[in-house]
Amino acid sequence: MKRLLAISMFLALGACENSSFSDRTLSTKDTSSLSFYPDDQLLVSAKMQFREGNYGKSYKMFKDALDVVPDDTAAWLGFAASADMLRQFERADYAYRRLQPVIGHRVEFLNNYGYSMLLRGELMAARKYFLAAYEKDPSNPVTANNLELLRNSVNSPKRATGDLRGI
Repeated sequence: MKRLLAISMFLALGACENSSFSDRTLSTKDTSSLSFYPDDQLLVSAKMQFREGNYGKSYKMFKDALDVVPDDTAAWLGFAASADMLRQFERADYAYRRLQPVIGHRVEFLNNYGYSMLLRGELMAARKYFLAAYEKDPSNPVTANNLELLRNSVNSPKRATGDLRGI
C-alpha cells in the first residue's frame, strides 16, 4: 500500500511539471533586442506600394502600421499621402491635423500638404506651403518639382466637371 501511494505521488508530482500552464521556452524569450516595430516590413511594404502607384494597398498597409504604432509620424504621413492619391481628402485632412503639431514645420510635411492642396485645385494654398518648404530648404528637389507642377497647373486650362464628356 505504501508502495502504491509513493508511486502515485511520484506520478502526480511529475505531471505538475508538464502542465499546460507552465512557461515554455518560447513564452519566456527575451525580446529586448527587437526594434520599435517587431518587424519593419509592414512600413517598408507600404512605402514600396506607394512608390509603385498602388495607393489602395499602401493606404491599407499604412493604416495597419498605425494600428501597431499609433503615433508613428512616417506612417501618418504615408497614410495622408495615400488618402490624397485616392482622393479621400477628409481622411487625409485628419492625418494632417494629427501631424501638424508634431512635424508641421518640416519640409516633408509642407511639401505633402501643399501637394494635397494642389490635388484639390487650391493653387494659392498649395503655393503657400511649397514656398514655405522652399524657404526651409531651397536645394530640396521635391520642393523644386512641386513648384514646377504648380507653375504647370496655373498654365493649364480650367475645365468644369463634365466638360470632357462626349470626347
